Amino acid sequence: MSTEHSQPDVSLVFGASGYIGSNLAPFLAARGKRVRAVSRNRAVLAGREWPEIECRSADALEPDSLGPVLENVDTAYYLVHSMAAGSDFGQLDLQAAANFRDAAMRAGVRRIVYLGGLIPENPESVHLQSRYETGEVLREGDVPVTEIRAGMIIGPGSAAFEVMRDLVNNLPIMITPRWVFSLSPPIALPDLLAYLAAVADLPEAAGKTYDAAGPEVLTYAEIMQRLARILGRRIKVLPVPVLTPKLSSYWLRLVTTVPVNIARALIDGLKHDVLADDTALRQLVPIPLHDLEQSIRAALDAERHNDIPAHWVEGSIRCRNFEPRYAFYAKRAIGSCHSSASPAALWREICRVGNNGDFFALNGLWWLRRAGDWMVGGPSFRRRRRDPDKLRMGDVVDAWRVIALQPQRKLTLLLEMKLPGAGVLEFEIIPGDEMNQVWATAYFHPAGVWGLLYWYPLVPFHLWIFKAMTREIDRRAS
Repeated sequence: MSTEHSQPDVSLVFGASGYIGSNLAPFLAARGKRVRAVSRNRAVLAGREWPEIECRSADALEPDSLGPVLENVDTAYYLVHSMAAGSDFGQLDLQAAANFRDAAMRAGVRRIVYLGGLIPENPESVHLQSRYETGEVLREGDVPVTEIRAGMIIGPGSAAFEVMRDLVNNLPIMITPRWVFSLSPPIALPDLLAYLAAVADLPEAAGKTYDAAGPEVLTYAEIMQRLARILGRRIKVLPVPVLTPKLSSYWLRLVTTVPVNIARALIDGLKHDVLADDTALRQLVPIPLHDLEQSIRAALDAERHNDIPAHWVEGSIRCRNFEPRYAFYAKRAIGSCHSSASPAALWREICRVGNNGDFFALNGLWWLRRAGDWMVGGPSFRRRRRDPDKLRMGDVVDAWRVIALQPQRKLTLLLEMKLPGAGVLEFEIIPGDEMNQVWATAYFHPAGVWGLLYWYPLVPFHLWIFKAMTREIDRRAS
């Protein structure tokens, strides 16, 4: 991976670990751009394996971190939204935008391209209002800003699209809020990426704001009906008036896998009709647009061919058993503890997982789970470790397979049991100044309602077991 940052004309993708950023960075690189991808967590970017892209870390809320990543940048794509941060995300967005604006001015950036959201009349959504105000803050500087405003994006990993997919897959009869009758002009991910790439090189787009939309205006109910038809499912939508935005967010948390803070922010925006006038942008960048059916099929084809740049916990098709019908986002259960043992000692014990049926704690429960898998023809009890103390990529551990391995940092095991969904078990060591941390996390991508019914009864046991596992790893390593 390149670490050079002295060459001119760099295209900076700020917020490259997010949904649009993780797609835009390789899109620009494939078109010959010199790309610098920036995220708060560089390790996430490293996991995407972009050898042709320079990956750096910076935080817009830490102004001192911005100067180095903005050196020699020609165009800066600003793709930061903090809606996963909770109720204060609006203020965080504004502060981050102001810091980035000032740093871009000092660095001599030629253009900022900002992806905002379509703004309805009299928006009550804090999420949509924040995206509008972020654009205003960026425009207060001397660097010309080109803003593209888009609504619902159709593509693997798009939060709104994944909400729709989960609803279609999980609920044949959907009791839904009234927002299912709100109007939206959904746009295909490839079309939006093409717009973002094109406007950066057009002088006439400097300082302008454009709406970006697909060729159809549909209700969310219509979008779900068409998605269901393409997925080969039959659904019935029953809107009810009693589901308030707050109740809707809890309901979505239960029946979908989209993170709750993101779901809550989305709900605020979905309750509005969101319309667009994309005439100016279509004249400026005359590309053929995908209609909804084409957009959905393109998204599903990208997954079938594993053509998505997401990190595995964000929907890697490999970790979903190459099944696009499995939920993109994962349900998760976590256990952790602090440890005085060294990372080397902790790693030594982690690498012994599953040896002779030893999973560190409550092995009787692990045995029962393996027995159930064996009874339905799964691989449990039929495979043995290659080595009792060491692991390498591709090794089998009972009903698991090693798919990622970073010595003294992280071990990722893919679940190969026969289940209504796909799962991953990850052990992670987080070094500290005085104490290290050991984490055990299960990620599960449910396949429809049966996947959810499998997962939820196990959550209390998972939390108990994983806590016990990390404590036992610590005890053995100390």
